[in-house]
Amino acid sequence: MTHRPLPADERPFDDTPITTADLPDLPTRDRNISAEAWIEAPPSVRGAGSDIGGVRVAFKRRLGPWLLWRAGPARRADSRYVAVRADDLTVHHEFRHLPDGTGHGLGPSGVEHLRFRSWKEDLLGRASSAAGTQ
Repeated sequence: MTHRPLPADERPFDDTPITTADLPDLPTRDRNISAEAWIEAPPSVRGAGSDIGGVRVAFKRRLGPWLLWRAGPARRADSRYVAVRADDLTVHHEFRHLPDGTGHGLGPSGVEHLRFRSWKEDLLGRASSAAGTQ
């Protein structure tokens, strides 16, 4: 019998203290690592859900040099992604999803993105020239 991973919004939060070096490369499929558990968590991550109902913030994955965190549900909801540089926790960028399905976020290139995918590509240094118009 094959075990299917729990949907991200159903995974329990793990508050076991963890350091930046110990954050996994890939998404965890059995739990959400909480921002409260991240020992070096900067205010940009800890407070990411404060203005959207005080939702908890969960680690999602490493994305190149970035640590990707999400406050709120994954789909068609009020949520925020925060990407923090693993080598400089003072550098961060955010992408905000709105309940109507739209979103926006400034990438490291300085381009405003309307699509989450183009924002992530910008984090990886692969920004599209049309990123702000899609």
